[in-house]
Amino acid sequence: MVNQGIFSSNEIGELEFSRPPRAKSRKHHVPCEVRFLESVDDLVEPENYMKFVQFSLTYITKEEIPDENNIFKPQFGGHQTLKQRENSYYARNQTLHCGFVKGPEGFPSTGFDLHEKDKEYMATCKVVVSSCIFGSSDFLRRPTKSKIHTYSKKNVCLVMFLDELTLAKLSSEGQIPDDNGYIGLWRIIVVKNLPYADMRKTGKIPKFLSHRLFQSARYSIWIDSKMRLQADPLLILEYFLWRKRSEYAISNHYDRHCVWEEVLQNKRLNKYNHSAIDEQFRFYQSDGLMKFNESDPSSPLPSCLCHFHVLVEQILSFPLSSCDRFCHYCVFADVPEGSFIVRAHTPMSNLFSCLWFNEVNQFTSRDQLSFAYTFLKLRRMNPGKSFFLNMFKDCERRAIAKLFHHRTEDSHPPPAS
Repeated sequence: MVNQGIFSSNEIGELEFSRPPRAKSRKHHVPCEVRFLESVDDLVEPENYMKFVQFSLTYITKEEIPDENNIFKPQFGGHQTLKQRENSYYARNQTLHCGFVKGPEGFPSTGFDLHEKDKEYMATCKVVVSSCIFGSSDFLRRPTKSKIHTYSKKNVCLVMFLDELTLAKLSSEGQIPDDNGYIGLWRIIVVKNLPYADMRKTGKIPKFLSHRLFQSARYSIWIDSKMRLQADPLLILEYFLWRKRSEYAISNHYDRHCVWEEVLQNKRLNKYNHSAIDEQFRFYQSDGLMKFNESDPSSPLPSCLCHFHVLVEQILSFPLSSCDRFCHYCVFADVPEGSFIVRAHTPMSNLFSCLWFNEVNQFTSRDQLSFAYTFLKLRRMNPGKSFFLNMFKDCERRAIAKLFHHRTEDSHPPPAS
């Protein structure tokens, strides 16, 4: 386990937070045009598309009790040392922590238990759209059938992970899986023995670790349960990955650009324990994360990034002032809106997903706080090995997935779509 108390405030300096900004008038965010192909007919993966950086990843699946530790509790994320954590950031052949770690024989399961028939189904998936609802926090929002072509309905796995509490709640509202385990287009998979008391942290398992859950899949799309999919999955792959020659796609945040802003907002809205946020942020600062200084654009880990033409190797190739002069091309890549992620299951994409999950496992469930640190550290430690990230506009996300509020006690189920 990473020793979170290893750095004292004297060594790294106290966090300097300005007073939280006053509430602003609510902005109105609207979708923008996404130029999808008209049909999936004759859609073919581009030749040589998957020839990104190549290396082999294997995963720690079992841990034994350390000789010096008489009190040992198995954990889903394992017990990662600082040395293991540092080495895991190298893009090379390696075995690393990436969830699903079991304890020695005789110890109970560390969680996220699935039925064998569901594992067999998941092993057949080549392209996956997945989501989850844990703790009955959302309604089940069915994809818009008219937007998804018949070919995709037959060849894309659409999987909704639920816990037993959520399934019972949905069933009481008349949403009951059919004999094949489907509610609409969603294949329902029930997860037993949730690994974390924090339902948000449990939700990061299917969000980040689709390559672990769907081991034969080449592509996956993650959509938060607060959203309804309104576009064909294969057209999404073509637009966000193939056309851009990217291996990982996520939208920028609709309002905030810097981690510093995100930290302040999380604390202002009491999204998580303030001390835990401070501890995580101090750790990242101690490892080099610095706030962007416009007078020093060569800073090794600036907080605010300029992303030009969406290709990662172009990040930081010019100062922010240059980005401002080309603002119609710029996407700020520091804070994502992480509710919609499109991935090719390449080695670098899988490594980044494991690293990001490990940060959430170790620190807070607020994954927007760890995105920039994880990406920048991966990039810094692997010069010459590109990770092709497409950070697209938030308005495009809004065009392909309709956003709803989370479930409340007085809310009513949405109609089937």
